[in-house]
Amino acid sequence: MEILRKAIKAFIGDVDFKDPVTVGNGHINSTYLVKTNNNSYCLQKINTSIFRDLDGLMNNIEAVTEHIREKSIALGRNPYRSTLKFLTANTGKSYVLIDGAAYRMYHYIDDVFTIEKMEKAEHFYLSGVAFGEFARFLSDFDASVLSETIKNFHNTVSRYNDFEMAIEANASGRADQVADEIAFVRERKAFTSMFVDRLNDGSLPLRVTHNDTKLNNVLFDNKTETPVAVIDLDTVMPGSYLYDFGDAIRSGATHAAEDEQNLDLVDFDLELYKAFAKGYLEQCGKSLTEVEIELLPYASIMLTLECGIRFLTDHINGDTYFRIHRENHNLDRCRTQFKLVAEMEKNLDKMKEIINSLL
Repeated sequence: MEILRKAIKAFIGDVDFKDPVTVGNGHINSTYLVKTNNNSYCLQKINTSIFRDLDGLMNNIEAVTEHIREKSIALGRNPYRSTLKFLTANTGKSYVLIDGAAYRMYHYIDDVFTIEKMEKAEHFYLSGVAFGEFARFLSDFDASVLSETIKNFHNTVSRYNDFEMAIEANASGRADQVADEIAFVRERKAFTSMFVDRLNDGSLPLRVTHNDTKLNNVLFDNKTETPVAVIDLDTVMPGSYLYDFGDAIRSGATHAAEDEQNLDLVDFDLELYKAFAKGYLEQCGKSLTEVEIELLPYASIMLTLECGIRFLTDHINGDTYFRIHRENHNLDRCRTQFKLVAEMEKNLDKMKEIINSLL
């Protein structure tokens, strides 16, 4: 507790505050609610084993949030609710190091809620609105000035190469037991370069991407139940809007858990797909290029395949990256993603029709 108090004082000085209380259920950073007589803040301990470039991380977040804040002010919105607002520490930076640990602090956004489990398509539509507005607000931001804080995060070609190296090393001895899954990936090797090649040749524009477009990363107003802000900005990096759209569909347009063992329960819901796409395109459709629109129906397939490849790679490596809770957990996750890929592939023409109908 004393370390937390030191961190808090580094941001707000000698202002009286109540003891910090743990909040949230994030898996990466530790978050605490801090209350003074006049304000509420969130203190976060940053996971530096994942985010090693603290200056790059915070420069990305500060630049993006300031850009969003300017757009929000122009629309007459409250700049302290439309995006996260970070405090400056006594070091002059937006983070502080205390006893080897890194901390940051931002204004707490009150009277909001998050949705952990989607109960109706309207929720997914509204998350599409939120992430679509996020994209629209940042469509004129030069993404090349941002740091790549996690190298090759959505570089599917790089993920495929890691997969082949894992098979070659076969550290766990499991490669021979997953021949069907390996074949599934190899059959789609050429597909994995579809986005990367176009980013490299410039035909696909470099964009500011959130890279974690889950439903629970949107804050909703308690009264209106409409989106207030997009949060969890640690993975904001240069990339493609296709990444954000595709990952949202991967996680949201199915009723199955990510690690569902009964593959008969793994579905791809076109109505949910349409709901998110509608909200997303209402907000940023006019900001997309012809190439982005053309590739949008492929985005969910690419991001789901990439996720499955990562799970399979980790299974073959001996579960060294993703935390597991049972034997063959990563293999279960991989199989779920690959079943979802197959369902999406069957519905590719319908996805194209939906996108075209919404433009």
